[in-house]
This record gives sequence, structure tokens and C-alpha cells, in this order.
Amino acid sequence: MPPVRLLQVAGTLNPTYGGPCVVVNQLTRSLTELGHCVDVVTTDPPSAPWLTDLPGAPRPFGPARGRYGYSRQLSLWLQRHVPDYDAVTVHGIWQYQSRAVHAACRGTGVPYFLFVHGALDPWFEQRYPGKHLKKSLYWRLFEHRALRDARAVLYTCEEERRLARTAFTPYQAREAIVGIGIERPPGDPARQREVFLAQNPHLEGARTLLFLGRLHPKKGCDLLIEAFAQICHQDERLHLVVAGPDESGTETKLRMLAESLRVADRITFLGMLNDDAKWGAYRSADAFVLTSHSENFGIVIAEALACGLPVLISDKVNIWREIQRCDAGLVETDTLAGATSLLQRWIALPGIERAEMRRRAQACFLDNFEARGAALGFITSIAEAIGEAGAA
Repeated sequence: MPPVRLLQVAGTLNPTYGGPCVVVNQLTRSLTELGHCVDVVTTDPPSAPWLTDLPGAPRPFGPARGRYGYSRQLSLWLQRHVPDYDAVTVHGIWQYQSRAVHAACRGTGVPYFLFVHGALDPWFEQRYPGKHLKKSLYWRLFEHRALRDARAVLYTCEEERRLARTAFTPYQAREAIVGIGIERPPGDPARQREVFLAQNPHLEGARTLLFLGRLHPKKGCDLLIEAFAQICHQDERLHLVVAGPDESGTETKLRMLAESLRVADRITFLGMLNDDAKWGAYRSADAFVLTSHSENFGIVIAEALACGLPVLISDKVNIWREIQRCDAGLVETDTLAGATSLLQRWIALPGIERAEMRRRAQACFLDNFEARGAALGFITSIAEAIGEAGAA
């Protein structure tokens, strides 16, 4: 395959916004290692500290205006430079970058690919009906055209594609499923455990259940805390760790819930973890738990699997079928009964079965979510589309 010149466009690369930022950086790094030329543009401000040392040397065109992320600079640059590339990938909808790419690619013959990143999950309509009405109007005016005219709308699994079709009308899209992945965890596992436990000595010898991710209502952390309160008396070693950046005071509400259930002394809130402390949290845990109401892919699930950590997840995590097929964790509904069952089933497993599941977790990662294989599949799809465009 000849080298592909690919432009990736993202609203932000701020890691506190979760998975899409990781996907952009990981794809850029993996594709560059495979010999392709990848550039990244974003509407982050030039002073953003998270832009330092990222792959692709992202070009910032911010600060963008408001939550919509409007950037005239980005639009002008795209109009001028899109013809320099073989293809464009835009990450995310509902913000200006998808509209800007749609306009810039029109009439150039350069195909663009649109990563939805879970933004068409029907859960958002149920949770935020007022916002859904506004999005319905924007969809009819602008966004549906961005999907309709994309060479492909990219979904990370069949479940995400199935759900997206029900979100808004009109819906017209050439769909493709492309796996995404992460690199194998860096560093020394023993050292990472030491770093984490040195920072949290009260967790030495504990059976830690780990949640790691943004603290947002859709993550179902309230269910997790309530379920934990129901089962933690069965083993005094059980401890719940909740790690991740806070959004809109969610951590305060969760702390109050833990206090009201009288389990605050069995739960540790750690904020956002990075580097060895983050990997040490995975490597020190007994299991990873995500009782989410809506989860497109879950980079944190891939990270847990890469560390050989079984995952206890809800069936609203879109890759639950892959986890179930690999027998790399347990799956239940996103209800209190489901969350309680997840934890109860896990702590009831004999040690030998938990050890076997750890082995299967790592195998699941290598077979499904490892970066190089995912990048090869992604760029093959892009190259095929470029060939089709050239033939046309």
C-alpha cells in the first residue's frame, strides 16, 4: 500500500474529554509508524498545555467561539489545504468541525470520513429531551448533510451503528465499522503498582474494584456505589476506587451518596490519574467496573484488558458482545439490580476462575483492541475509498 496523506480534524485534544482524543492521538502515532503521513488540526488554543509532544504536531486554530467551537481560522485553512491530502477524517459531530470539513471537501474530490464517537446514542434523547429538540433542528439544517456526503460514517462496532440509525431523521449514510485500539501499556508493571500503592497505602492488600473515567451521569457511578454498598459487607477487603476528572459537581454528589449509604470509608476518590499512577491503578485492581448508561467504545475498557484486568460492564457499553464472546468479563443491565449482580457474581467466582478470566482479558485485547491491527484495518478502508474516488 502506498503512503496515504491523511488529515485528522478534531474539536479538542484535551484528555479530560475522554476517548475521542485518545483515538486521534493513537491513530496518528500508529499510522505514522506504518509509514503514512498524518497531520492533525484542532480548535484548541495555541497555549493549550495538552498539545505539547502529541503525535502529528497538532496545528491549533483556537480559541474557538463558544461550545459550538466555531473557528474562522480553521475554515479558511481547510479551504486552502484540503486538496493537499488524499483523505480527511473528522472526529465528532454537533460542533463546527464537521460542518467545516463538509464545506471544505465539497467539490475537491478529496473524500472525508466522519467518526461519530457515540454521539448518536438514543440515551441522550432520553436523558436530555430539551437538548434533543435543539439537535433535531440542527440535524435537519446541517448535520445530516455531513453524514450523507461523507465517503463513510465510521462506527467502532455493530452496536453503535445499530443505535445510531434510530437517533434522528433523515438518516442517510454509507456506513463502515472500523475497530480502534490502543498501544500495549508502557512501563514496568511492578513499578507502576508500587507507584500507585505508595500514593494510596490504604489499598495495600485490598480487593479493589476500579472505575476510571470521566465523572458524568451517563457513567452510572451512582448505580455502582449503591451496588457496592449492598455487597461490600461480604468481604472486608473490598474497596471501590473512583478515578477520573469531575464534570459539573458529579463527584460531590457521589461522595454524598456514599456518606448516606455509610460506605464512604470503603470508597476512595482519586481525581484524574496519569502515567504510572494510572497504569498502577489498573494493575493493582481486582476488576474494572463500568455500569454505564451509554458508552460508545470505552478506551478505558481496552486499557483494562491490556493489563489483564477483567471488566464488569453494562450492556449499554457498545462492545459488550465482544467482551462476552471472549469471556473476558461479566455483562449485566444498566440498572441497580444489574450492577449488584455484576459485583455479586464477581466476588463469588473462585480464585482459579478469576485468574483464568485475567488471561482471557489480555487475549481479548490482543485479538480485538491492539493499536497496530486496528490502524491497519482503518487505513485499508481509507485506501480502498481513495481508490474508488480515483476510479470515479
